[in-house]
Parts: sequence; C-alpha cells; structure tokens
Amino acid sequence: MRHIAVTTPGVLVSSDIGIAQNATLKPIGEIAARLGIPAASIENYGHYKAKIALDYIDTLKDKPDGKLILVTALSPTPAGEGKTTTTVGLGDALNKIGKKAVICLREPSLGPVFGMKGGAAGGGYAQVVPMEDINLHFTGDFSAIGLAHNLLSALIDNHIHHGNELGFDVRRIAWKRVMDMNDRALRDITVALGGPGNGFPRQDGFDIVVASEVMAIFCLANSLVDLKERLGNIVVGYRRDLTPIHARDLKAQGAMTVLLKEALKPNLVQTLENNPAFIHGGPFANIAHGCNSVLATSTALKLADYVVTEAGFGADLGAEKFIDIKCRKSGLRPAAVVIVATIRALKYHGGADLKQINQENLAALEKGIANLERHVSNVRNQYGLPCVVSVNHFTADTDAEHTVLAKKMASLDVPLVLARHWAEGGAGATDVARKVVEIVEKGAANFRFVYDEKQTLWDKVKTIATKIYGAADISGDSKIRARFEELQKTYGHYPVCIAKTQYSFSTDPALRGAPSGHMVNIREVRLAAGAEFIVVVCGDVMTMPGLPKVPSADKIDIDAQGRVVGLF
Repeated sequence: MRHIAVTTPGVLVSSDIGIAQNATLKPIGEIAARLGIPAASIENYGHYKAKIALDYIDTLKDKPDGKLILVTALSPTPAGEGKTTTTVGLGDALNKIGKKAVICLREPSLGPVFGMKGGAAGGGYAQVVPMEDINLHFTGDFSAIGLAHNLLSALIDNHIHHGNELGFDVRRIAWKRVMDMNDRALRDITVALGGPGNGFPRQDGFDIVVASEVMAIFCLANSLVDLKERLGNIVVGYRRDLTPIHARDLKAQGAMTVLLKEALKPNLVQTLENNPAFIHGGPFANIAHGCNSVLATSTALKLADYVVTEAGFGADLGAEKFIDIKCRKSGLRPAAVVIVATIRALKYHGGADLKQINQENLAALEKGIANLERHVSNVRNQYGLPCVVSVNHFTADTDAEHTVLAKKMASLDVPLVLARHWAEGGAGATDVARKVVEIVEKGAANFRFVYDEKQTLWDKVKTIATKIYGAADISGDSKIRARFEELQKTYGHYPVCIAKTQYSFSTDPALRGAPSGHMVNIREVRLAAGAEFIVVVCGDVMTMPGLPKVPSADKIDIDAQGRVVGLF
C-alpha cells in the first residue's frame, strides 16, 4: 500500500497535486474486489491502475443495471464551475451514505493539460488518483487511438503512391492526421514534399486526438467486433464521381483494431477516499459526444447501485449529446441529472467583469440566473429528467447571493443544494447525494430524446437550435443545403452532433446569459460514418487548439525525487 502523510480533510494543501500526493492509495486489486471483480479479470498497470478484461465484462450482461446519474452544468465560464469535481464528490458522498457507487469519467487529453487547463482529474479533496498518471499518458489509450488513426492516414497516402487503384480524388481526402497536443502550426500543412519517392504532395492537417473519429467510435463501441465494423465504415475520401471510399476498402480496420484491443478495456482507478472510478475515453464535447466510453458506463452499471458520470461542457452541448447520441446508440437511460453551478459563473453570465467576480453583485447574479434557468428547463422539459442544482461553494460567496439564488430556484420548484466537496471531500456533498437518492427513488424520470430519428437531418439541427438553444432558426448557404440533401439520402437516420462554442447558447461566445431569437448559422457539415453521426459545425470551432500565451507547461516540472509539480 502506498502511504504518504495524510492531510486532514478541510486543511488545504497549496495545490491539487499536493493533496493527491499526500493521499493514501489502496492497491487496485482491493478496489476491484469491492466491486466483485476477480483478480484474474484485472490487468494491473502498476499498483494503482488496472484494466478490466473484456471476457469478464461479457459475463455481466444478464445482471440488472444500477441507477445512472448524469452530471452536467450551466454554460462554462472562465470563472469555473467544477463539473468533474462534483462528479467525484458526489460519487464519494453516495458511498459515504451507504450506497454502492462508481464514478465514470473521461480521460484527460495532454493538449489541455499542457495548454490552458492544467489537468482534469477533479480538484481539492474530490479527485481521482493517481492524478499525475491519469493526466499524463495514463494506460496509453490515447496513444493507441492516435496510432490507429495515423495508421489509416499512412495507408491512404501509401495507396495513392502505389497507383491509387481505388481512385482517390486527392482534393477530397477526408481524413487528417492527429496528435494529442495543442499545436496550431499543424492545422493546415502540405505533405509529401521532396520528390516522387515521398508520394504526391497535397494539402493536409492535424486534429487533436480527442477530435478523432476513432476516439468517437472507441467510446461508442460495445465490443471488439463492433469496434472493427465501425472502423471499417469510416469514410476516408471520395472519388471524382463523389462516391465514398471507406477504411474497409483499404483493408485497414483489422490492423486498427489490433492497435486498440488493449485500449478498449475500461480503466479502473480510485478516488482520494478509495472509491472505485472508471476513466475511459474522452471525445471532444463540441466536435463529438463528449462522454466516457459506453463500455465503461455499462460495465459500472452492472457492478454498482449508482453510477455517476459527466458529459462535457454545459447541458446544451454535453447533456444533449449524452441523450441524443450516447443514450440513443447504447440504450442507457439516466435516472436523474445534477446541474452544477457557481455564484461566480452566474454573475459572469449576468455581465460581471471577471476581475471583479469575487465581489458581491446581486444585479449581475439575478440577470445571470437566466442561463441556469434555461438549462434546468431543458433538462426537465426537453429531456424529461428530474434534476437537482448543486452549487459549488466559494469563500467569496455571500449569504445575500445564495439567498437570491435559493429564492429563484424555489420559485421553479428546483432542489438547490450547497456543496463543499472541494474542501471537505465526500462529506461536503452528502446533502447532494441524499437529494439525488430521493428523486431517483421517486421514479420521476420521463426520459425522451430531443428529436425523432425519422426527422430529416436539417430538421434535427433546427429542433436542437430552437428547443435547446432558444434560437429563432438555422441557416446555411447553398453548398451547406446541398450537403444536407446529399447526406440525407444515405445517412438521414443518423443523429446530429452540433459543434459550436460552449460558452453561449448562441454561436457567439460573447453572448452570455440566455440569448434568444438568434440565428444559428452552419459553416460546415462532416460525415462520421463509423461513429454514426453527422457533425454540424457552427461558428468558429477548432479541432486543433493552440497553446495560450502562457501555457500550463510553463509551470509543470519534476523535482529531484521524481515528483511531478505544477500539474494543477
């Protein structure tokens, strides 16, 4: 058992990584045994990480499912909300009040870790550990996904170099390369320079690994067989007559699946309070569905009474895609939703300046609550799910601010609970846990999708824009309209995945609060035939982010004892 001097909960260490490094971790075999997973069915990655064997997961299919709790949030702000922290804290709290609970999270991408975010394993006393490993390489899943993706890229250019038997139109290759790092210089590049031996020069580019269709497929696949079939269905390019060329035409799916066979096994780790957590997969929440893998979630549901999971960004993006893509494809059904909010974020949505966000501002707060109200309305009236609002407590919050928010939520008959898990761990979220159990036991869920799969692709996008975003309508030029009509013929039954800014209900990140009557303009439409959805790009969305002026990498270091510092 790893043991470093334990810090008393409530007495804060200078950083999240300091808290994590002062934790007591149990051998991962003990965590697995608590869930009833035999030692022979876990594959250890050191002492505190393990993968769960797929053949063991197959034996669970006839077991009843526990209750699935979705954690989402208001529209993200620079002030921060703490969605992952709440997911971890709620999982710990459910275990603390006597429920058998498992947490399901996405794996962090190295791009944000070294870019702006600095880590994604929770915070304070609500973290998953070992946090350094989870944030840095973990069990190698993202490396495997990147390799599988880039193998397909190499096979495309190799095929063209050796005669192009499939007839690729090199102007219409639809498959970029990927790497798990923010590097704006690679967004648009030219490949194959240097003469005939290096292939045919063409325009290309890189996306970040989490934006790869392979990542989206990985998180939706329910088996190796399903994974291989989906990989084969990827459309990698088009001929001059615009007929599609698939990965299976290059015979790529078998080798790609070989690279992913170990990665597909869900990862098991633990929280600071030694409760089980599955961390597996991590697709972009704006360009893909933004949820952890179906395999991890469905496995957890067979092993626990309650499973707490999160969806990326706010309830307009992450929760909608969780409902309309992940749940539609997998049969998963949440029993309740937790919407995370902070007084700081609500004031920001009400127009408060970020530099003054810690000052009491009741006018900005009242105005900003409109953002939370719309998310609550969407969850209850569009998704048909009961919800509780969990407010992360900050020391700068005032009693007057909390009173304003409480009165507003009471008028809507929405349960509102103050949470202190960041400072107190699971004990600080027991009120949230009890409220979640209460609404789950009432059985009030009337789950429904936002749109019907029989609607046209255009009408699906319009339904989301008008019902969820409060928009007046959607628009697109003649080329966009033609692309919709073309895709409708073969893929009209697919769900749609809207890629837009996460910071606003509109496509303009500067429009805070709850804007209404705006137009959602469609810039691009992409086919993800392997993942089985249509990506609709609205506004300026980057699939290869850049680093900020002062990246988190500046602060990350290692000391003489080999301990990582500055990670978060």
